[in-house]
Amino acid sequence: MTAIDDPFRKARESEGVLRCPFQGEQIPMLLRHEEVRRAAKDWITFSSDAPFRVPIPSEEQLRSVRQLPIEVDPPDHEDYRALVEPLFLRAKQPAFVGRIDAIVERLLDEALALDTIEIVEGFALPLQSRALTVLLDVPDAEADIWIGWGVHVFHGDDGLKKSRQLEDYLNSRFDRAEATPGDDFFSILTRASFRGRPLSRDEMLGFANLAFAGGRDTIIHSIACAIGHLAAAPADFTFLRDDPGRVIHASEEFFRVFMPLTHIGRVCPVTTDVHGVAVEPGGRVSLGWASANLDGSVFDDPLAIRLDRRPNPHVSFGFGPHLCLGAAHSRTVMKSLLGALCRRVERIEPVSKRDRVEKSAAYSRTLGYDALTVRLHPLPRPARS
Repeated sequence: MTAIDDPFRKARESEGVLRCPFQGEQIPMLLRHEEVRRAAKDWITFSSDAPFRVPIPSEEQLRSVRQLPIEVDPPDHEDYRALVEPLFLRAKQPAFVGRIDAIVERLLDEALALDTIEIVEGFALPLQSRALTVLLDVPDAEADIWIGWGVHVFHGDDGLKKSRQLEDYLNSRFDRAEATPGDDFFSILTRASFRGRPLSRDEMLGFANLAFAGGRDTIIHSIACAIGHLAAAPADFTFLRDDPGRVIHASEEFFRVFMPLTHIGRVCPVTTDVHGVAVEPGGRVSLGWASANLDGSVFDDPLAIRLDRRPNPHVSFGFGPHLCLGAAHSRTVMKSLLGALCRRVERIEPVSKRDRVEKSAAYSRTLGYDALTVRLHPLPRPARS
């Protein structure tokens, strides 16, 4: 059985806040489900109008543009979001789902032909990259470029180099879209206008930067953790195969317990008291998504993975006006993957793993794998009549 750690429980139950030192700044992290959701909706007290400072740690040294629409408040947020939301909502359409299903089947064909497969870079990264070409409506060949970037777009020892590589790539795509427009994500942005004026190149880059940074390692992490759990808990895999309709609730439970983003930042425009911690104007507070998802006052037996958990009001896609634009896409990919595994795989045998651990001065949290190798045992093919 997959072990779920909760380094926030004691502070969540006692104080409701964890003091987190980051980059010389003391940031109080809100921990309780109700308070995290309330703060996510209160953009006046907890503002997202903070370029580079919504992620924790902040990213002033890693990118040159404000990510849109996540780093603005209403009413600007709604107007920016409306420019791209129709594209992202296509992930619910049957034709879109069919294309994702085809990608999953093809990658599963390749994986089943191997004795063992490393899941993080060998399966989840290609799946995320090829699924993203469908979402952005660009040729599948673009995925080969993105796969070459690895799991993280601009984090790691060579983060600044990778960030410049991403920005160069995005500029080249926008140049092409302006010269030869189509119906893809990049072309839509080159034609878009914000309150009667064309988008600036920095605004276009802000949308694209978030599309690649926000929806990359999060999906890769979720895919790898789901496969890792089904390998470690074969009874749960059998439970899913016995009734494919369980895939929907199983997907939501995987999103809840394998939350890849521990927390996200907000800035207080005025002095704000956060559970006795005084946050000065311009200081940050963080919303503890991972802690909120394990709040025992909301989730019965929160450290147990229950693939039929209902209700499941997790906050893995955020809450309030900044609800993740890519939520429908992530759900489509996960449901497609779980459905295909149930149809085609009898057993997932774990071979080796290297845990991914997030360490800070305030907490240490295991959140998936840096590497996971498994052996996929196929279900017998039905005999031809």
